[in-house]
Amino acid sequence: MSRENRIAIAYDCLFPYSTGGGERQYRAQAVAFGDKGFDVDFLTAVQWDGSTPREEDFRVVPITGRLSLYTDAGVRRIPAALRYAASLFSALVRRRRRYAAVLVSGLPIFNVFAARLALLGSGTKLVVDYLEVWHRRQWIEYSGAVTGTIAWILQRAAIAVTPLATCHSQLTATRLRREGLRRAPQVSPGLIDGAVEVPTPGPAAAPPYVLYVGRHIPDKRVEVLPAAVATARESIPGLQLVVLGTGPSSEAVRAEVRRVGGEAWTRFPGFVSDAELNELLHGAACLVNPSRREGYGLVVVEANAHGVPVVLVADEGNASTELIDAGVNGVVSPTASPTDLSRAIRDAVDGGDDLRRSSRAWYDAAVDTRTIRRTVEGILSALPLPLPTPSAVKTKEDSP
Repeated sequence: MSRENRIAIAYDCLFPYSTGGGERQYRAQAVAFGDKGFDVDFLTAVQWDGSTPREEDFRVVPITGRLSLYTDAGVRRIPAALRYAASLFSALVRRRRRYAAVLVSGLPIFNVFAARLALLGSGTKLVVDYLEVWHRRQWIEYSGAVTGTIAWILQRAAIAVTPLATCHSQLTATRLRREGLRRAPQVSPGLIDGAVEVPTPGPAAAPPYVLYVGRHIPDKRVEVLPAAVATARESIPGLQLVVLGTGPSSEAVRAEVRRVGGEAWTRFPGFVSDAELNELLHGAACLVNPSRREGYGLVVVEANAHGVPVVLVADEGNASTELIDAGVNGVVSPTASPTDLSRAIRDAVDGGDDLRRSSRAWYDAAVDTRTIRRTVEGILSALPLPLPTPSAVKTKEDSP
């Protein structure tokens, strides 16, 4: 296959070997590019045991060994980020004229400098995908005064040298321009990875339960849920709390459960299978994500596919609130206080079957327009990059 039909995606994690919104997004984009006939390399770190996995729609290319990405507090490790960026630079230097385009994640920020420098003068087009963009205060809260300030400066420098930026919310688009992006970013219409096959939405399970899905890290604010549910139980008898996932904040969440006397009505299944997750989603009275920052919020879409309304918290870094049409597919709480959050939970639960039907209807409309496929088409148009010819696609399909 010729160079014009080859694309690389660079990210240090790959779903399902690592889990998270970014992992799922980049894998889905690799599949979407492959479906359009491109020969796709996924440049990543080793996250599996044994031989390199083989994928149907793209090629997994490990460019570095296994990395320890996060500290015990859930903060990205700088040495791991630097190691991946150095490996990415070396890999792209060796392949600098192999690809028509390279899509690299803007997080960690070192990836941008590595890809930009490696591809200078090669003719390969570079796309930088920004899952999030933080202002200086956020960086300092995340990494401390010195490291956070340096990270913010590096972020501004990376944005300044970005030839084409993509992002997934108006919040991130606005921040990119404020932080120095010279060309308007390509804002994706959405990140839905095809229609979700789920049973027809029905009534919530009895007794009703509030569901949380995700990692337990400080920015997710999972520890605010027990007090909020305890308050909501005053008007919703029997309401329970189901908390999926684990993380550095798990003990703080359990301590809050004990403080409010919620041991009898709170469950901690941890990480569950896809089948178990779908079952829990389908029966939830509502899904609550009190996160202070989200680059997109795919969990909103997944919950709505099951007819489950979503409760979010308004915050300057939470782009997922852009997905909520109040009273249609969820509720946005003004703060994460127990009073405000419990009121939002009550509104979502009291919406009953009508809100569950409109949540599913929101998803049915979104699945035609807010998709990974549409996002990939937008990237190809912005580059611009033509689709592979039928003969090139046939050559790819016939290759071993």
